[in-house]
Amino acid sequence: MTTSTPSALELERRAFRRSRERRSVLIAVASTLAFAAVVWLTVINTEGWATVQQSFFDPEIAVQALPEVWRGFLINLRVLAFSIFTVGAASLLIALLRTLRGPVFFPLRFLAAAYTDLFRGLPFIIVLYLVGFGLPTILGTRIDPVALGVLAITLTYSAYVAEVVRAGIESVHPSQRLAARALGLSYAQTLRRVVLPQALRKMTPPLMNDFISMQKDVGLISILAAFDAIAEAKGVVATTYNFTPYVVAGVLFVLLALPTIRLTDWYTARLRAREQTGSIL
Repeated sequence: MTTSTPSALELERRAFRRSRERRSVLIAVASTLAFAAVVWLTVINTEGWATVQQSFFDPEIAVQALPEVWRGFLINLRVLAFSIFTVGAASLLIALLRTLRGPVFFPLRFLAAAYTDLFRGLPFIIVLYLVGFGLPTILGTRIDPVALGVLAITLTYSAYVAEVVRAGIESVHPSQRLAARALGLSYAQTLRRVVLPQALRKMTPPLMNDFISMQKDVGLISILAAFDAIAEAKGVVATTYNFTPYVVAGVLFVLLALPTIRLTDWYTARLRAREQTGSIL
């Protein structure tokens, strides 16, 4: 069995790579220490930091508030779970309406475009007010805040997601549709078996970003008198005169979003690597 001996040039290259790696590690350590020193001097080592720490980062009040905030956070999770399905169904319908061909479908395309323009431009908090206080007044009855929250999120985010879906559908080359129709597939079969599977790969990263934004905005349903995480935190703040419960609620929302954020970054990097290597998407 023969073993190959690296050449002098290869040994030189390996030594150069090791030196660059050591240099990168040293620079990273130095920059981290410098950043920590700046934070210490400008934030922590100041007169007001003790007051901020006591008002926002009190461990005792955080432990006290956690059960109530968690109970409210479960309501946010319920709204999010329902909204995933309603936003997905509504956005797909709107996107399909916007991609219909032919002059006979102009009214449907116009209504779908007007819907997306309206709810993409309207601030979400105003949609909450209109839905939460206007709809019960029109119907003359009390409506569950969870249902109102799902409706408000669906109205707003279906407009955003519909544009992502439409862009993904239109990114598929028209020859794919023509080939499918030439093989005898119907319009619905062409969408389901040819267009949407290809469009999904392009749509996934922006859809994940919209999902992260939706995870945050479910925290605003406290405006509708829902006893969610923010409302429960507000109740504890009113009794303790300390803002730490808000931080506890914020940490729960961050923990909810982190897996999706990391998954989005991983999938985006994977798509970029496949594109750069010339793989078929």
